[in-house]
Amino acid sequence: MQMLEGKVAAVTGGSRGIGRGLVEAFLREGAMVAFNGRDQKKGEQALAELGAGDRAVFVQGDARNSADVKRLVDTAVERWGRLDIMVNNAGGITRPAPIAQLDDDAWENDIRWNLGGVFYGTKWALQQMIPRGWGRIINISSVEGKQGAAGMAGYVAAKHGVNGLTKTTALEVGRLGITCNAICPGLIITDAVRESGDATAKAMGLSGLDEMVEKIFKAKTATGEINTVEQVAAVALLLASEAGAGITGACISVDCGTAQY
Repeated sequence: MQMLEGKVAAVTGGSRGIGRGLVEAFLREGAMVAFNGRDQKKGEQALAELGAGDRAVFVQGDARNSADVKRLVDTAVERWGRLDIMVNNAGGITRPAPIAQLDDDAWENDIRWNLGGVFYGTKWALQQMIPRGWGRIINISSVEGKQGAAGMAGYVAAKHGVNGLTKTTALEVGRLGITCNAICPGLIITDAVRESGDATAKAMGLSGLDEMVEKIFKAKTATGEINTVEQVAAVALLLASEAGAGITGACISVDCGTAQY
């Protein structure tokens, strides 16, 4: 039997990057998956490439908007009758900059994008899960949720917030048959990282993405490597399955040994 056979999942930011990898893994293990993203064309392209037929649906929306996240959850429930698994994945960095030069709009967007979206997804998912007495909430945090990073104040603060929200959620609903955990990946070279990597590196005083990967990220890992989407997906599958029932309130590092706690 597949790990998630017959389960219904929703994934924010699922049309590319880590989110796309999670959608693919969940479908492969038997789940039905609703996923969203801000770009209609990219979402439709991802849906076509997945080739999952009526087991997948794309819902255009922005995780920074509570109504959009609710529409994602509602679509899953309307199509398949329930929601078993909620993955709050969407997030990113608005404009990397040192704190003294970070404008208010960028700070507020980073908090809303990386933390607000997790709150919205958790809130709407719980309203479906609590009456049924079963559920899995998985928040995609970051290794930066366990440490600091120059030039990324809003993102780092939000990811620390995600970890705190994860623990609070676990305490609130643990006796209702629902688990809540966070995965804290190290650097993964996704499309979004390629798009913002040079600017992030320069905010750290480096020449570009390649130097940042070698001097900052690989240098901090125990293995000398960086992570892959598949490594994150493997942990998400465990947490989403029956086998993950005994894990809740955890912020699990998948970072090649960068933050060893």
